[in-house]
Formats: sequence, C-alpha cells, structure tokens
Amino acid sequence: MGSRSGLSRLGIMLAMDMLIFALCVLFFFLGKIMFFSSADEADEAAVFLPVIMYHSVFDGTPQDYIITPEQAESDLQWLSSHGYETVSAGQLCDYTNGIGELPEKPVMITLDDGYYNNLSVYLPLLEKYDMCAVVSVVGSYTDNAAPADPHVDAYSYLTWEDIRRLSESGRVEIGCHTYDMHSLNNGRCGCKKNAGESIEDYCRIFSEDTGLLRTELSVNCGIMPAVFAYPFGAVCRESLPVLRDSGIKMTLTCYERPNYITRDPECLYGIFRYNRSGLVSTEDFMQRIMKE
Repeated sequence: MGSRSGLSRLGIMLAMDMLIFALCVLFFFLGKIMFFSSADEADEAAVFLPVIMYHSVFDGTPQDYIITPEQAESDLQWLSSHGYETVSAGQLCDYTNGIGELPEKPVMITLDDGYYNNLSVYLPLLEKYDMCAVVSVVGSYTDNAAPADPHVDAYSYLTWEDIRRLSESGRVEIGCHTYDMHSLNNGRCGCKKNAGESIEDYCRIFSEDTGLLRTELSVNCGIMPAVFAYPFGAVCRESLPVLRDSGIKMTLTCYERPNYITRDPECLYGIFRYNRSGLVSTEDFMQRIMKE
C-alpha cells in the first residue's frame, strides 16, 4: 500500500513539474512575442521629420538668411509635388502624447525673428499650398523696432497686431525667441548661461525675459506659446527647467540633423533644423535635408 501511495505521489509531482515546465515555455514564447511586438511598435513610431528654418522672405538679393518669394514658392512646390505634408507643433505634441497620427511624409516649417514679410509674403504662400508654419518672435523687436519702421517687406518686424493676424490665420503658430536675449551683448551668447554666473541668477534673468514675452503675447494677442527657438541655436541645459515650467513643449535648435519623432514628449526638446540659405537651389537644399 505504501509503495503504491509513494508512486502516486511521484506521479503527481512529475505531472506538476511537467505542467510548470509547459507554463514556463508558454510564458517564455509569449514574452518574446510581446517583446518583439513592442519593439516593432517602437520602430513604427519613430517618424522621420525634416525641419526647415527660414528667416526673411522678400524680393531682395538672396543671402544665407534671406530668400526670395520665388525661392520660397519653389520650396513649397517641391514639398507638395513630392508628397510631403506640413505638421504643426500642436500635431507633434499630440502625437508624442499618444493622440492621433502623423502623415506618411511629414515636414515642419519654421521662421525665426518675426519679420513682417512672414505675414505679407509668406502667409499667402502657405494659404496657396495649404501648409502651416511656426513663426518665433523676439519681443523687443516687436515693441521697439516694428513701430519705428512698420510694414516694409525688406526690414520691418511684426507688430503685435501682425502677430495676432498670423495666429488667427490658422496656419501659423507663434513661438518664443526670447524678449530681449537675441544678442551677443554683455558676453552672453543668446540665452546661454554666462561663465561664472550662478544657476540661481541665470534662471531668474532667463525667467524674467521669457516671462515678459509670454505676458506680451497673452495680453496683446491672446497667445500662450508652446514653442521656444534658441537664439543663434545656443542651447543651454540650465534653460530647460525654466522653459518646462513656463509651458514650453518644444524647443528648436540650429543643429542640422534629422529628427525622429516617437510617442515620447521628451523627443520634442531639442528639435534639429536646417537653415534655408538663399544661396542654394531648392533641389540641392531639399535633397540634402531629406536624407534619413
């Protein structure tokens, strides 16, 4: 009897061992499937995004930071004919937070410094080709330079009313390019921290500057910017906590590299951009920036 009972217990133990082994094998293969499935999803979510940086667009002599209206239209024609669709900062923020999808071939257009011609010349082109852009303004230019020489394509800056019109067009998002730190004065490069400057002093100065522009945009235009463009592309790691606290969701640099957008909002801090020089053709410029 005892022998039979022992064999019975042994059989039960063997059966349990086999069941546990089978479950381990099952979970192992399920884990592999889930792992590779997640990796595939991550790969699918990494979307190549070229970003173009324009400055002034008017009928003058092309330079590194000046293009003609004909060049600007040629660029938009090229993008349209090659199947690219512009995406807004809002779309990108939504996408990184798991909301919506991006086009198969997205591209982002940005314009820095807030020239009046962004409204008078470039906005009609955006409307013509059904595209959108981000225009990042410098507050002191709008307060001081724009009223002195208003509405001249070659050199004027946007007034607060102009900025409001751009925003209300539905084609342009307004970004922050600092209130008065777009300079190389006092040994500071744009909004970078000075050597020897304490973090506390830097954060206070930078916060006051960007806070003033946010206030002016809110009061004069009803806008709260979510995009910040670093003057001269001078990135400063100490600036990021200040920008986050102020509601900035995306920062723009001047490093010329490709971007890969994922479902992680962090990927929007430090977007690379290619400067559109007026000294090269549309074809040459586009062929360079579209290489993944």
